[in-house]
Amino acid sequence: MLKALFFLYQWLIAGPILLVLTAITAIITSLGSILGNRDFWGYWPPHIWSRAVCVLWFVRVKVVGRELLDPTKGYVFVANHQGAFDIWSIYGYLDHNFKWLMKKELEKIFLVGAACRNAGHIMVDDSNLHAVRETMNNAEKILAHGMSLVIFPEGSRSWDGHLIPFKRGAFMLAAEFRMPVVPITIDGSFRAMPRTTYNVTPGTITLTIHKPIEPGPKGFNTKQLMEQCRSAIASALPGEEENNG
Repeated sequence: MLKALFFLYQWLIAGPILLVLTAITAIITSLGSILGNRDFWGYWPPHIWSRAVCVLWFVRVKVVGRELLDPTKGYVFVANHQGAFDIWSIYGYLDHNFKWLMKKELEKIFLVGAACRNAGHIMVDDSNLHAVRETMNNAEKILAHGMSLVIFPEGSRSWDGHLIPFKRGAFMLAAEFRMPVVPITIDGSFRAMPRTTYNVTPGTITLTIHKPIEPGPKGFNTKQLMEQCRSAIASALPGEEENNG
């Protein structure tokens, strides 16, 4: 009975509210970013929007390890990607201003794509060498003044909640700019909403922020950095260490 009531609530009440909130947030983000201070407008409206989404769907987000971060410092955050609530969890509860590294195809999403572009999120275009270089140049400009970056190194959402192979691009970017790298474990997002459904299951998502990995005197060994991050993320996922050997 409760599942049936929640199903009706989700599609008849929460869903329409989400569409309206998303449109309003995208418009405010775009206009604010165009008028000035896109670091403010690109973060705070989506931050509030993300918290509202979690409240609407009765999803609680618990954060562990936030005290390890220096609020005045820029980081490259790398997180596993279990489901749609990863975005809302990080945007709403990391409490650290940042830009996303996202697929260029997301620019096509009505209103949202324009908002992301105007807010200065980094769109990845790997169609050719020139486009990759341009992406790196854009990233350099955005990160030059201490802005942080959030990346999902798996590249897409997991089908079963377990880690999938990481792509080296995120770690090459961190090595390029010699920024501290912070692994984040997201646990519970797959249960809340896996990629195989649009239905939400209320519950708790835990964000575990691991100790920042500082670049050495010669920067990073990207392969070693990738392994360190994967190991840290797996350490806070129940059963993941066994699954990954």
